[in-house]
Amino acid sequence: MDTPEQVLQDTFGFNDFRPGQRDIIDLLMSGKNVLAVMPTGAGKSMCYQVPAVLSQKLTIVISPLVALMDDQVAGLRANGVNAACIHSGMSREDQVQAWMDVKSGASRLLYLSPERLMTERMLAAIAKIETAMFVIDEAHCISKWGVSFRPDYDQLSQLPDLFPKATISAFTATADKATREDIAAKLFRENGRIIVHGFDRPNLRLSVAAKTDWKSQLMGFLEDKSTQSGIVYCLSRKFTQEVADFLLAKDITALPYHAGLDSSVRKANQDRFMSEDAVVMVATIAFGMGIDKPDIRYVCHLNLPSSMEAYYQEIGRAGRDGAPAETLMLFGLDDIRLRRMFIVQDGEDDAHKLREHKRLDSLMAYCEAAQCRRGALLSYFDEEIEACGNCDNCLNPPYVVDGTWQARLLMTAIMETGQYFGATHINDILRGADNQKIRDKHHNALSSHGSGKEYSKDYWQAFIRQAVAGGYLSINVQKYGCLEITSRGQTVLRDDAAFHFREISHTKPSSKRSTSSRKNDVAALSDSDAAAFSQLKTLRLELAKERTVPAYVIFSDATLLDMIAKRPTSREAMLEVNGVGPGKFEKYGDIFLNALT
Repeated sequence: MDTPEQVLQDTFGFNDFRPGQRDIIDLLMSGKNVLAVMPTGAGKSMCYQVPAVLSQKLTIVISPLVALMDDQVAGLRANGVNAACIHSGMSREDQVQAWMDVKSGASRLLYLSPERLMTERMLAAIAKIETAMFVIDEAHCISKWGVSFRPDYDQLSQLPDLFPKATISAFTATADKATREDIAAKLFRENGRIIVHGFDRPNLRLSVAAKTDWKSQLMGFLEDKSTQSGIVYCLSRKFTQEVADFLLAKDITALPYHAGLDSSVRKANQDRFMSEDAVVMVATIAFGMGIDKPDIRYVCHLNLPSSMEAYYQEIGRAGRDGAPAETLMLFGLDDIRLRRMFIVQDGEDDAHKLREHKRLDSLMAYCEAAQCRRGALLSYFDEEIEACGNCDNCLNPPYVVDGTWQARLLMTAIMETGQYFGATHINDILRGADNQKIRDKHHNALSSHGSGKEYSKDYWQAFIRQAVAGGYLSINVQKYGCLEITSRGQTVLRDDAAFHFREISHTKPSSKRSTSSRKNDVAALSDSDAAAFSQLKTLRLELAKERTVPAYVIFSDATLLDMIAKRPTSREAMLEVNGVGPGKFEKYGDIFLNALT
């Protein structure tokens, strides 16, 4: 009998498994049910295709898209594996021939949509053939907690009862903890393994910016990418066409892709994007699932995605070859308003709407993150990392201020109410609101009631979003959006760590200089001082990477500017610089003194 390594090399032409693949293969070959959450490009399909090739029985792969099924089957056949698919896009004769191949054992891999599989006729036919394994691709579609829930996928929860001897496996790149647990409960009946191989894509550079002038911002992003292919995501068909036309007028090869185009045009544009270099695909979210172009070098969102999961999926289409790739997301108030409106109009399920509002809250918090952008993204998926050094906030730290005192006020209110309430109610407690809910819960008697009344409602909303983005708080979607304090937040509450945040407007009067005045200070520097400022920023970034901390933890831009202005030459003079205390001096003072001399 061949080994997985032999199949990998002889059939698929690879010498080594990627991290995690062999462990999943061993579990599936031993008959264990598995839910595998793996980043895009990590090689999920190989985890079930190798066992399928080794098995003498039938493996059925449930896939959501006809095009995706066709591509997978074509790829398998090119490698000498006789796979089959049956779907409505095939002729009657081809469907019959595919089933005859499966029935005779000539094909031991069958791709079906969930709608086709869960018909009485298909289930009865499959029951007559010994089936080793069912593979559910894009498994997040089965969960009511997921952002892409599909009722036809929900029927797949019957498979363990209909085929108790078959192994059930499920694969997805996007599933938070609540979604993972729901998938496992539906498919495994508590008799399976959940394997999470991390969500980090360190080759992706993450950037987010407020939308000011999308045309100039997009052209600035594309300026050094004329020889590369990428995707620009837009919210509507009309805007997709507008952006494609704008890029074409700038002599950039741009192709539109949205549901309003004829299917033949969509296919032709997709084929060009897959086969040519230096093509920009301007698309709605109708484009992307199953796209296996490894050298997509960038993804740009000109509108806010629907959720963190959607954002993660969409940026995951870049850099699948492991080489560096860039992402940019622009967001504005109109995007937030439209997203809220879409949720309100999405059916009659109020619980579902509330979950989607909370998901959007998490994405907005990510947009406002003052700390490492990648850390904010991964904390949403219950994963913690040190500062990455490869996102906008690490490379160009925002102007941040110390908010440790406010953070403790916030977390105290959350603790005193049992970590059982959402941001709106906690906001009311902090500002000392006197409403029916406050009175009914006796929260007007808490020590935290009114403790933050000097700040506005908008201030606390923004502060909470930044605390969520920084991984200090989490939003529990299963508990209707209640705020919970994470292990990182506990360190602030215990006075073991400080909390820094991006300065929020409409706060109480502050002696701190505004971001705009700091930018004016930079612009006013002489050539020699500007060169010195650049040198200090480079030094700061090097130190931050060595210590795996965000650059602002070393010194803020305001502190570096004060160093340039005062040009200290001794310890005593350096301690006069705004933002340099004894602790900071012991760690970094001599290094920066040397750089200034």
